[in-house]
Amino acid sequence: KAGDYEGNSIGQLHSAGGMDHVRVHPKFLHSNATSHKWALGALAELFDNAVDEVVNGAMLVNVDMIRNPQDGNPMLLIEDDGGGMSPDRMRQCMSLGYSVKSKSANTIGQYGNGFKTSTMRLGADVIVFSRTAPRDGCSPTESIGILSYTFLRDTGQEDIIVPMIDYEVRPFGLQKLVRSKVEDWDKNMEIIKQWSPYRTETDLLNNFGGMKHQGTRIIIYNLWEDDQGEFELDFDEDPCDIQVRGTNRDEKKILMAKQYPNSRHFLTYRYSLRSYASILYLRLPNGFRMILRGKEIEHHSLVKDLMITQKITYRPQGGPEQGQKEDTKMMALVTIGFVKDAKEHIDIQGFNVYHKNRLIKPFWRIWNSSSCQGRGVIGVLEANFVEPAHDKQGFERTTVLARLEARLQKMQKAYWFRHCHKVGYYNYSMKKKGKPASEEDSFSSDDWPPQEGYCALPRRTKQEALPFPFSLTFTRCLRSKRRRVPARAYMTAKATTKRACVKSERDAVVISTNRPCTDRLGLCLIDGVNKQLEAVGNAQKFDNYVGPKDEVENLLPYKAKVKVEPESLSVEVERSRQLKILFVHVKQKEQAIQNSIEKVTKERDSLREQLEEEQRDGEAEEEELRKKLKETLLRVRELEAENHR
Repeated sequence: KAGDYEGNSIGQLHSAGGMDHVRVHPKFLHSNATSHKWALGALAELFDNAVDEVVNGAMLVNVDMIRNPQDGNPMLLIEDDGGGMSPDRMRQCMSLGYSVKSKSANTIGQYGNGFKTSTMRLGADVIVFSRTAPRDGCSPTESIGILSYTFLRDTGQEDIIVPMIDYEVRPFGLQKLVRSKVEDWDKNMEIIKQWSPYRTETDLLNNFGGMKHQGTRIIIYNLWEDDQGEFELDFDEDPCDIQVRGTNRDEKKILMAKQYPNSRHFLTYRYSLRSYASILYLRLPNGFRMILRGKEIEHHSLVKDLMITQKITYRPQGGPEQGQKEDTKMMALVTIGFVKDAKEHIDIQGFNVYHKNRLIKPFWRIWNSSSCQGRGVIGVLEANFVEPAHDKQGFERTTVLARLEARLQKMQKAYWFRHCHKVGYYNYSMKKKGKPASEEDSFSSDDWPPQEGYCALPRRTKQEALPFPFSLTFTRCLRSKRRRVPARAYMTAKATTKRACVKSERDAVVISTNRPCTDRLGLCLIDGVNKQLEAVGNAQKFDNYVGPKDEVENLLPYKAKVKVEPESLSVEVERSRQLKILFVHVKQKEQAIQNSIEKVTKERDSLREQLEEEQRDGEAEEEELRKKLKETLLRVRELEAENHR
């Protein structure tokens, strides 16, 4: 496990001789690696190095698990077909804080620390193989370097010793490329063979066999373990993925990811390398492929998971530390929308902030509301005007970032209050602005009583449905528990008060109802000063209505005009019953089709697993036969050499 440095004086090397090394204590390797709190964030650094090699011809990065030939434990393999590293660049790569990428505007890396922190975060030791193509009249080279925490700890080193050896590729074969003395080259070779997974020079050189004319191969071994003694990286759960054990894995989210496919990346990126790598880059270079354990990673654009999208241009203002008022050339195009699963009301939200095409803040939760406000809103933007932190999992806290965060929060709030009713949330801001309630916002008979937390209040509407001097409409309201009434009618519930509040008792009459009332009055009967209002539907029931006498008298001419036809009600009830039966029948058919699809999908996955297993077995047998053939050839050569002697 990654822990404190425990030196051992046994076998201590008192002098580094001519070996390449950096004057830094080995304790720094561990303390520096802890800047990566997340294992997949460390792996992303190695993806970045491969993508940066696109300018040198890289078209592929391959990540896989291989076995240590010494103890059979898993090792992590990362290889690309980029330009490789010359002997000088290999030493720069192993140095701390050196980077030639900081001068380039198109590369992701800039601090010269990513390789060391990421590899040491994943395992105790790493060995690097790199080959360069002939360039500028120079012969191609092959270099091998090892950065071993185990070696430094067990030999009690006070400096970080980095053994490296180089070869020059000649037409007749490999030739040692000696930088100081032949003895130093041989000493480096002995250390590499002793502390690496490969014990012979032939085994070391075989790692260049898979490369074409250039490339880099990184092998991380002695992987770190968790508190339970298991490897932190899980290679067994999914044969085509690398996952993280521990708190990042949530079984509930795994099940939800299968149920809500458009929210899958939000639910799985914390523990699945395949899910995280698919959204790691905003745009993948043309023709570039990422392979994870023999299967290509499909690049995914998070914008495709959104609906009701809106694009907003944000132009930052430079903070005091930048000494400028406004940078008109730099801007961020923010795409914001609801995730397509938002109608299920699952708690998913946040902004995905990219920097130079690289995802820095995945699903950055900016608006932390105590209620359901903000749910389902996802944003995507590329912000090149803010500086990422060293681990590339966050940004440096500057004034520019604070302004961006405040602006994104305003964007999310404005978008939510404008569109939340379209995915089933109650939009009380529309009522607050005095907009009329739409049909989808009003209650139907099936919606009554309203959900917990809502109160149904009457509000004034346009007088166009009936010729009466007032009308009532029941709508949802969150703002106040006080009952509001139309301008020409006053009402209260019997539970609150026995009589309604009126301007003058002398100018009022009592209108009592013994049936529910809705926004469409059904029948009006006048008996002296008492009126009985009947309505069709199921709504809030009020017992006493009070109104001015002259208003009651105005209702008399309309008594004969407003009627309710019982026959039409029975027809509507029968029609509703038939529609419900048809709906149930369609649901049953849909469920049957869904079951058939799941059955076929399971059979397909089973066949695919069988084929993949047979393919792996065939590859293993082929590899075994190759090894035997190599051993046989070596044995034949040894016998021939003995015969010559």
